[in-house]
Amino acid sequence: MLNSNIEEIKMKIKNIVWLFIALILISSDVIGQKISGIVYEMTQQKKKVPLPGVNLYWLGTQQGTISDEEGKFELNAALNNSNLLVASFVGYLNDTLEINNNEKSVEILLSNNKTLDEFVVTGKQSNTFVSQIDPLYVQTITGAELSRAACCNLSESFETNASVDVAYSDAVSGAKKIELLGLHGKYSQMMTENIPNLRGLSTTYGLGYIPGTWMESIQVSKGTSSVVNGYESITGQINIEYKKPDTEERLFLNAYVNHIGKLEGNFNGSIKLNNRWSTMLYLHGENLNNKVDHNGDSFVDEPLVKQYHVFNRWKYAHNNYMAQFGVQLLDEDRTAGQVEFDKTENPENSSYYGINIRTKRYQAWGKTGYIFNNNSETSLGFINSYTYHDQSSFFGLTRYNGSENTYYANLILQSEIGSHKHKYSTGLSYLYDVYKESLNDSIFNRMESVPGVFFQYTYSNEKNLTLLLGVRSDFHNLYGTFITPRVHVKYNFNEHTILRSSIGKGYRSANIIAENSYLLASSRNIIVKPTIKQEEAWNYGINLTQIFNINDRDLNINIEFYRTDFVNQVVVDRDQSVSEINIYNLDGKSFSNSYQIEAVYELIPRLDVVAAFRYNDVQMTISNKLEREPLVNRYKGLFSLAYKTNLDKWQFDFTTQLNGDARLPDTRENPAIYQRPENSPVYTIMNVQVTKNFRKWNIYLGVENLTDFKQHDPVIAADDPFGPHFDSSIVWGPIMGRKFYGGIKYWIN
Repeated sequence: MLNSNIEEIKMKIKNIVWLFIALILISSDVIGQKISGIVYEMTQQKKKVPLPGVNLYWLGTQQGTISDEEGKFELNAALNNSNLLVASFVGYLNDTLEINNNEKSVEILLSNNKTLDEFVVTGKQSNTFVSQIDPLYVQTITGAELSRAACCNLSESFETNASVDVAYSDAVSGAKKIELLGLHGKYSQMMTENIPNLRGLSTTYGLGYIPGTWMESIQVSKGTSSVVNGYESITGQINIEYKKPDTEERLFLNAYVNHIGKLEGNFNGSIKLNNRWSTMLYLHGENLNNKVDHNGDSFVDEPLVKQYHVFNRWKYAHNNYMAQFGVQLLDEDRTAGQVEFDKTENPENSSYYGINIRTKRYQAWGKTGYIFNNNSETSLGFINSYTYHDQSSFFGLTRYNGSENTYYANLILQSEIGSHKHKYSTGLSYLYDVYKESLNDSIFNRMESVPGVFFQYTYSNEKNLTLLLGVRSDFHNLYGTFITPRVHVKYNFNEHTILRSSIGKGYRSANIIAENSYLLASSRNIIVKPTIKQEEAWNYGINLTQIFNINDRDLNINIEFYRTDFVNQVVVDRDQSVSEINIYNLDGKSFSNSYQIEAVYELIPRLDVVAAFRYNDVQMTISNKLEREPLVNRYKGLFSLAYKTNLDKWQFDFTTQLNGDARLPDTRENPAIYQRPENSPVYTIMNVQVTKNFRKWNIYLGVENLTDFKQHDPVIAADDPFGPHFDSSIVWGPIMGRKFYGGIKYWIN
């Protein structure tokens, strides 16, 4: 039987290779002149700074591109023989350049001053922007936006963002989860520089593994996404771009402290060795060793965490070839539980309830790319990565240990078919996952081997219509062959009105224990029903972007609706019994409807205003009854102000979030003192930060949760943690009250 399976896999891989070769052969080699360059803005200090997110297009056409994070762009010659290149960006004067036939590289300098009848209106780069050319709705959060809050790590990077929610998973361990389109973050594909990451065993605590000062930007893509990066995206993708060694500051230092005693330090240093080689070293350390129990329930409000993280990356670029590679090492020790608990004691002999989670994580990755000489539209790229994750932990008397070995590879060919209007990406991928987990005396081991092939076609009439069609086929050793189709359409009614729509499918393998390990901080028994299936869902979305010009400044309004329909879902049932957590396959309906409207406007010079409101209708069949999914806020409102004084000497940031009610798991079987209401209350969170900027350094002070709002009695049966009613997983609001923090940043460009 084993030999038969091996031969079947070999035959499938052989067929994939032949299909890939055939796709290459049908492509056309079209030689076309290209223009490349860099877009800069001139600051008031007369310094040129690369400007990302600039729209560049040939006058009279929709043939264009967008500048990347480094301000760089590349664009084919105009099909209508136009030689006028337009650079456009919100808040800046458009620039139109006449490109001569022999010009291949240009430098564009955009002015951020607009003069009108003796009045001067000063524009500035948007901290968050959306490409007007990309058929996918991708919101880019820049480093400037990340600096508006404490942003110690990825979990704190969305405080000023209306689309992504971050909340505690339980009241003890410090585990955090994100929500996108009203669904748990496990349904969003997390990536770092387009490499799938923070999955499997790192799902629960991984948001704390990426320091905020390491990130160059974050791209949030809602709904179904590109098939190039795999089949796991159901509600969207979140991609983190790290700072690059050849474009970022030579030295960056950051120190952070808050009033409960958490200390954090970050170091980034880059060296450009020569015109081809550059390298960057990132160091991160954090420590919280102060036990705080403000609510007096005998449990620490925040876990004690000691983390060290080292990352070294290298980049090589010469002519048409580019290569990058890096290694990362992380060590984290996390301790929580009752204040009197001592982690050096054997938990089985301790009179106090304690949690300890020890994590070691090692990663190595590499990316190479080559652009063909005879056709600059044709390129070949190869991505591969390896991750080893080891976790040993105990939650009271429950022990959970796990290890994960993951290898990922992706070979991508990009080119044209006949003309610039028809482009495609195709390639091969491979995912290898080995999980070894133990929960007390139970063993949960699994091996996944998934070769795949994909093809994505993009059509643009270079006026107002862009169509993206993608399909991939994957050959799973456990779940067989499955097809993932995805479609995106973008239509420009005019320069200021853009409509996008999408439909597609996604699949994922549920990591039952790892993804729900925070539930171990309770007395409930986990019962897993046999034959858990692969999760499968359709996602549909529509998005309208409208830009109005008011007082010579752009008001951006975005209206969207996304629906997710599960064909199969792994249900984590906390309603059936207060003493059990039942995990089983969906038997009935499960869906999420997410409606959102967002407005962005510069109200007066240097004062940015963001206002947004989202409504979630998330329902699933639990114990044969269709009802609201627990612990999902029915709605969310966000209002944010960001103001900079002249010359950017001072910066003031204020954000408030309105969180709607959420249904709570049924606790009516508990004694009256341990019961909770059916729904959580509506509450508001306010955050404030003030930053003083100097030429090479700044200092910032802030307050999180300004009104000191806290969830009352977040731990059920905190007075009897080894008893039958103990549960710390019903968390709907903040555990920690008002938090003061401060920090200093220093850099050398």
